[in-house]
Amino acid sequence: MKLNCDMGEAFGAWAMGLDEDIMPFVDQANIACGFHASDPFTMSKTVALAKKHNVTIGAHPAYPDLVGFGRRNMDIAPDELKAIIQYQIGALQGICQAHGTKVTYVKPHGALYNTMMANFHVLETVMQAVCELDNSLILMVMAIPEAEQVKALAKQYNLALWFEAFSDRLYTDDGRLTPRKQANAVHKNFDLIEQQVLQLSEQGTLITESGKTLAVHADTICVHGDGDHALEAVQRIRSVVGKR
Repeated sequence: MKLNCDMGEAFGAWAMGLDEDIMPFVDQANIACGFHASDPFTMSKTVALAKKHNVTIGAHPAYPDLVGFGRRNMDIAPDELKAIIQYQIGALQGICQAHGTKVTYVKPHGALYNTMMANFHVLETVMQAVCELDNSLILMVMAIPEAEQVKALAKQYNLALWFEAFSDRLYTDDGRLTPRKQANAVHKNFDLIEQQVLQLSEQGTLITESGKTLAVHADTICVHGDGDHALEAVQRIRSVVGKR
């Protein structure tokens, strides 16, 4: 089981995340592309850091929402949304080329990610954007019960997928993430996080908010690199899933 982490989310003088500490423990770095966080220099430093630790690089495009950190939904026409996504991926591709490396996959961020997993019309727009730009890119999507429908849609665009689960998020019974504004939406207890990761990696299931067991077949697990105890959490998760 691979570990992925959102990174490069600082902006100018504003620091965010523990990228230098976390990077050695993850397999995949989802690098912000400037629309919800990051800036060209931050992107460049994060790419260099990922290359140093042999971490696979992914673009982490978002709605154009710096103030809301990309977590506010936006009503954007499909053609405009495609351009927004392609612009961000292209920017990271250029920086990667300058560093002698490349973008391997795309994982949308925040509200865009949640919306596309609830609205397959938006998901199809995202797939079109990625395919038109570079159909060798892999799209990272949430492992949801409708995975076969997602696979069928991706097949139309000859697009490879990685399915993702979350180490520290509470799930609804229908296999989505509970809203962050809801109490206990994000697990804070290390033992609970470790238990969820272990169950995901060994059994392909997790426990939902109502106590039901939900089947979740994932290729990668998202860990978070921000917060006071992020490093300890990531180290414990790494020990559960094994060495890189």
